[in-house]
Amino acid sequence: MKLPLSYYSAQDVLFLAQDLLGKVLFTEINGEITAGIIVETEAYNGIYDKASHAYGGKRTDRTETLYSHGGISYVYLCYGIHHLFNVVTSVEDEPHAVLVRAIEPLIGTEIMENRRNMPASKAAISSGPGSAAKALGIDRSFNKKDLTGNEIWIEDHGIQYPSEDIVTGPRIGVAYAQEDALLPWRFFVKGNKYVSKPNII
Repeated sequence: MKLPLSYYSAQDVLFLAQDLLGKVLFTEINGEITAGIIVETEAYNGIYDKASHAYGGKRTDRTETLYSHGGISYVYLCYGIHHLFNVVTSVEDEPHAVLVRAIEPLIGTEIMENRRNMPASKAAISSGPGSAAKALGIDRSFNKKDLTGNEIWIEDHGIQYPSEDIVTGPRIGVAYAQEDALLPWRFFVKGNKYVSKPNII
């Protein structure tokens, strides 16, 4: 059920961003397992994408993780507050990534409730990339982790959404990317309450 390394090697980041919807993201921290169904993602197309941290082939201590072979995590701090979890995809030196923007709580909901100090029935518990990461206990220590390992991983539970229930639209918070900010590279499950706002395109 755990996605194999070969899954992350696919070079079409838009396909993977859509295909990850319905997959289940797990973490295990101090013996506590939490998991959520991925219901919203964004694709980042490496060196050609003005919204990507690797645009133009930029390589820094932070972005170097993106240049790894697909199948590891890229976690960074946004606005000095929120940790954002990304799946590094494609092959070495092709820095594609998929940002997980929202999850639907599935396993370990009481643990998530404690981390977020709110009930799992409240959409805000895991709506938006910072909230989703916090609910799963993901912080910078999860950067560059093997997604086929035992700390953080993704499983296929056979959850599939019909194409008419997958909505595409522009990514959020990337106005700096000029024309690339308008690309319809955000994908989410129609009608799922855990999807971050705006959830209507």
